[in-house]
Amino acid sequence: MFRIVLDTNVLLVSISSKSRLHWIFRKLVAGEFFLCVTTEILSEYAEIIERHIGEEACIATMGVLENLPNIVLINTYFKFQLLNDEDDNKFADCAVAANADFIVSHDKDFKILNSVSFPKIQVVDTVTFATLLMTP
Repeated sequence: MFRIVLDTNVLLVSISSKSRLHWIFRKLVAGEFFLCVTTEILSEYAEIIERHIGEEACIATMGVLENLPNIVLINTYFKFQLLNDEDDNKFADCAVAANADFIVSHDKDFKILNSVSFPKIQVVDTVTFATLLMTP
Protein backbone atom coordinates (compact mmCIF):
# COMPACT_ATOMS: atom_id res chain seq x y z
CA MET A 1 0.00 0.00 0.00
CA PHE A 2 1.31 3.44 -0.90
CA ARG A 3 2.55 5.94 1.66
CA ILE A 4 1.76 9.41 0.39
CA VAL A 5 1.76 13.05 1.40
CA LEU A 6 -1.19 15.11 0.16
CA ASP A 7 -0.78 18.76 -0.68
CA THR A 8 -3.38 20.82 1.18
CA ASN A 9 -5.12 21.99 -1.99
CA VAL A 10 -5.61 18.42 -3.19
CA LEU A 11 -7.10 17.41 0.15
CA LEU A 12 -9.31 20.52 0.19
CA VAL A 13 -10.87 19.86 -3.21
CA SER A 14 -11.31 16.16 -2.49
CA ILE A 15 -13.55 16.65 0.55
CA SER A 16 -16.77 17.65 -1.23
CA SER A 17 -18.85 14.81 -2.64
CA LYS A 18 -19.53 17.11 -5.60
CA SER A 19 -15.85 17.37 -6.51
CA ARG A 20 -14.36 15.36 -9.38
CA LEU A 21 -11.51 14.54 -6.97
CA HIS A 22 -13.75 13.23 -4.17
CA TRP A 23 -12.51 9.74 -5.03
CA ILE A 24 -9.26 10.63 -3.20
CA PHE A 25 -11.08 11.30 0.07
CA ARG A 26 -13.24 8.18 -0.37
CA LYS A 27 -10.16 6.00 -0.95
CA LEU A 28 -8.44 7.57 2.05
CA VAL A 29 -11.42 6.77 4.29
CA ALA A 30 -11.57 3.26 2.79
CA GLY A 31 -7.93 2.74 3.82
CA GLU A 32 -6.54 2.26 0.32
CA PHE A 33 -3.34 4.20 1.07
CA PHE A 34 -1.45 5.59 4.04
CA LEU A 35 -1.54 9.37 4.44
CA CYS A 36 1.60 10.67 6.11
CA VAL A 37 1.21 13.91 8.05
CA THR A 38 2.98 16.05 10.61
CA THR A 39 1.29 18.21 13.24
CA GLU A 40 2.25 21.20 11.10
CA ILE A 41 0.51 19.70 8.05
CA LEU A 42 -2.59 18.85 10.09
CA SER A 43 -2.70 22.45 11.35
CA GLU A 44 -2.51 23.76 7.80
CA TYR A 45 -5.23 21.35 6.67
CA ALA A 46 -7.52 22.60 9.46
CA GLU A 47 -6.79 26.26 8.77
CA ILE A 48 -7.43 26.00 5.03
CA ILE A 49 -10.51 23.79 5.33
CA GLU A 50 -12.07 26.19 7.84
CA ARG A 51 -11.23 29.21 5.70
CA HIS A 52 -12.67 27.76 2.48
CA ILE A 53 -15.47 25.41 3.59
CA GLY A 54 -16.31 26.51 7.12
CA GLU A 55 -15.86 25.53 10.73
CA GLU A 56 -18.37 22.67 10.69
CA ALA A 57 -16.70 21.01 7.69
CA CYS A 58 -13.31 21.54 9.30
CA ILE A 59 -14.35 19.85 12.56
CA ALA A 60 -15.92 16.92 10.69
CA THR A 61 -12.98 16.44 8.31
CA MET A 62 -10.32 16.73 10.98
CA GLY A 63 -12.28 14.32 13.17
CA VAL A 64 -12.20 11.79 10.36
CA LEU A 65 -8.48 12.31 9.68
CA GLU A 66 -7.50 12.08 13.33
CA ASN A 67 -9.27 8.74 13.75
CA LEU A 68 -8.34 6.85 10.59
CA PRO A 69 -5.96 3.93 11.16
CA ASN A 70 -4.15 4.70 7.88
CA ILE A 71 -3.05 8.18 8.98
CA VAL A 72 0.63 8.07 9.88
CA LEU A 73 1.88 10.83 12.17
CA ILE A 74 5.46 11.66 11.25
CA ASN A 75 8.07 13.55 13.24
CA THR A 76 10.52 15.47 11.09
CA TYR A 77 13.98 16.09 12.45
CA PHE A 78 15.63 17.72 9.44
CA LYS A 79 14.65 20.74 7.38
CA PHE A 80 15.93 20.21 3.84
CA GLN A 81 14.74 23.57 2.43
CA LEU A 82 14.22 22.07 -1.02
CA LEU A 83 11.39 24.35 -2.16
CA ASN A 84 11.29 28.07 -2.82
CA ASP A 85 7.99 28.47 -0.98
CA GLU A 86 8.94 28.17 2.68
CA ASP A 87 5.41 27.04 3.55
CA ASP A 88 5.64 24.02 1.21
CA ASN A 89 8.84 22.62 2.69
CA LYS A 90 6.89 20.84 5.45
CA PHE A 91 5.42 18.51 2.80
CA ALA A 92 8.83 17.64 1.36
CA ASP A 93 10.31 17.12 4.84
CA CYS A 94 7.38 14.87 5.78
CA ALA A 95 7.79 12.84 2.59
CA VAL A 96 11.48 12.26 3.35
CA ALA A 97 10.95 11.38 7.02
CA ALA A 98 8.04 9.06 6.15
CA ASN A 99 9.87 7.41 3.27
CA ALA A 100 6.72 8.25 1.31
CA ASP A 101 6.23 6.89 -2.18
CA PHE A 102 5.26 10.34 -3.42
CA ILE A 103 3.63 13.70 -2.81
CA VAL A 104 0.31 14.23 -4.61
CA SER A 105 0.05 17.82 -5.79
CA HIS A 106 -0.92 20.03 -8.69
CA ASP A 107 1.30 22.85 -7.43
CA LYS A 108 3.95 23.49 -10.07
CA ASP A 109 6.39 24.59 -7.36
CA PHE A 110 6.65 20.95 -6.19
CA LYS A 111 7.82 19.75 -9.64
CA ILE A 112 11.41 20.74 -8.84
CA LEU A 113 11.53 17.84 -6.37
CA ASN A 114 11.46 15.37 -9.25
CA SER A 115 14.88 16.65 -10.31
CA VAL A 116 16.51 16.65 -6.86
CA SER A 117 18.85 13.67 -6.54
CA PHE A 118 18.93 13.66 -2.72
CA PRO A 119 16.71 13.30 -0.91
CA LYS A 120 14.66 11.61 -3.62
CA ILE A 121 11.02 12.68 -3.58
CA GLN A 122 8.60 11.86 -6.37
CA VAL A 123 5.73 14.25 -7.06
CA VAL A 124 2.65 13.10 -8.98
CA ASP A 125 -0.58 14.78 -9.96
CA THR A 126 -4.01 13.33 -9.20
CA VAL A 127 -4.33 11.69 -12.63
CA THR A 128 -1.08 9.79 -12.14
CA PHE A 129 -2.08 8.97 -8.56
CA ALA A 130 -5.35 7.44 -9.80
CA THR A 131 -3.43 5.33 -12.30
CA LEU A 132 -0.95 4.18 -9.64
CA LEU A 133 -3.74 3.16 -7.29
CA MET A 134 -5.32 1.01 -10.01
CA THR A 135 -2.04 -0.71 -10.89
CA PRO A 136 -1.78 -4.12 -9.20
